[in-house]
Amino acid sequence: MTRIAVGGFLHETNTFAPTKATYDDFVHGGGWPSMTHGADVLKVMRNINAGLAGFVETAEANGWELVPTVAAGATPSAHVTEAAFERIVREMIDRLEAAGPIDAVYLDLHGAMVTEHHDDGEGEILARIRTVIGNDVPLVASLDLHANVSPEMIGHADALIAYRTYPHVDMAATGRACARHLALLLKTEQRLAKAFRQLPFLIPISWQCTSDQPAKGIYETLAALESDAIPTLSFAFGFPAADFRDCGPSVFAYGRTQADADAAADRIAALVESHEDDFDGRIYSPDEGVRLAMELATSATKPIVIADTQDNPGAGGNSDTTGMLRALVRNKASGATGVIFDPQSAKAAHAAGVGATVTLDLGGKSGIPGDAPYREAFVVEKLSDGRFVAPGPFYGGRDMDMGPSACLRIGEVRVVVGSYKAQLADQAMYRFVGIEPTAQKILVNKSSVHFRADFEPIAETLLICAAPGPMPADPATLPWKHLRPGIRIKPNGPAFTPSSPSRSNG
Repeated sequence: MTRIAVGGFLHETNTFAPTKATYDDFVHGGGWPSMTHGADVLKVMRNINAGLAGFVETAEANGWELVPTVAAGATPSAHVTEAAFERIVREMIDRLEAAGPIDAVYLDLHGAMVTEHHDDGEGEILARIRTVIGNDVPLVASLDLHANVSPEMIGHADALIAYRTYPHVDMAATGRACARHLALLLKTEQRLAKAFRQLPFLIPISWQCTSDQPAKGIYETLAALESDAIPTLSFAFGFPAADFRDCGPSVFAYGRTQADADAAADRIAALVESHEDDFDGRIYSPDEGVRLAMELATSATKPIVIADTQDNPGAGGNSDTTGMLRALVRNKASGATGVIFDPQSAKAAHAAGVGATVTLDLGGKSGIPGDAPYREAFVVEKLSDGRFVAPGPFYGGRDMDMGPSACLRIGEVRVVVGSYKAQLADQAMYRFVGIEPTAQKILVNKSSVHFRADFEPIAETLLICAAPGPMPADPATLPWKHLRPGIRIKPNGPAFTPSSPSRSNG
């Protein structure tokens, strides 16, 4: 029987974010399932939208014996601590070494992990795995669409396959694609040629949505290029908030011949570069966005949904800034917003009880310039233990645990407050505290794009607002120091030079 070792270790690192990822963050998981070990990995990684779950499904259908190691993921943040990285990778390696003979390894990775001691977290993971298994055992990994892919990652893996949707509704499908590709490698017993291209400009995440152009057309072309000669081809937009050499978009292709791989990679790289002018759009200030939403809501039959993009916890935000909440209250809007991460305020709401009015210093505790706690009196409308299922297309049925949570009201604005961070990308993240999202005039979600998978069908219009937060809608505003020389820090933006951090370039 074919024996495949499997595992997962995912983190998207914003090196400019306020909070690092500790081991306990991976134990809890945030928007990811809680950390699981050994045989429990195969119990948890089923029927959810995760790369490892998709791989397990196809592997078992193929009759493969799976050797599980560890599965861990945490909400995006600043660097993964050295202690967390070493402990999780050590467990993965120990279980791999104890597994006995194996035929291949599959890993579910993100591709944009930066640790306190390794700029290229995935490159280090793959290098250590390769040292254990040697050069003859196939090593395949799935990656996020936002992977910052390095030459080292390409070198150590036999294949890397990235998601093709943002919102990421194809995470499990990408795991299945990895299983199919691994089956090909095991059947043919030969390696494929690799081609890797790093592109010359950073792309803001707000304009990476694959249901819109130009991303939609790029991925349609990419899929059409796959064939027997090009078994798999990927384009990763990159995560433009990780200050190291390999931050940025990339294309990677695997072909029967080097000429096949090079031609496919060059075709997609040229296509992406031809759309540099198109990776841009309108972003509103908090007051502009709220006022426009209020105007549109007067004739709308469905909610106006606003992305609070710069405090997106899916991009390293602490999910606690108050700029959009202040704008809603200041303009006397009617609607709901969340999730504000504030364990202290959630605890105070639970202590006060439903129906009480409680004065809180809500949010604003992560020290973001231009932000501060919002001191006001709030009515406690509903309390929750924070446990619920998120059935929408992004979370895909995951069990969520937001910890002690509350619905607070100020004026005609309702606020979801939780004790853990997770991107508001599912309607259930309102309903679990008694807010019916479809009945609101305005919804303000701490998210950039993932929310669209579940909210676009119920939205009249989508708007993007930029309140203070650690994930700028414009990457050129970040104080870059370590990018590779020459990369443009935004579409058609200035080129980075090591002696001139981006902030001084404009």
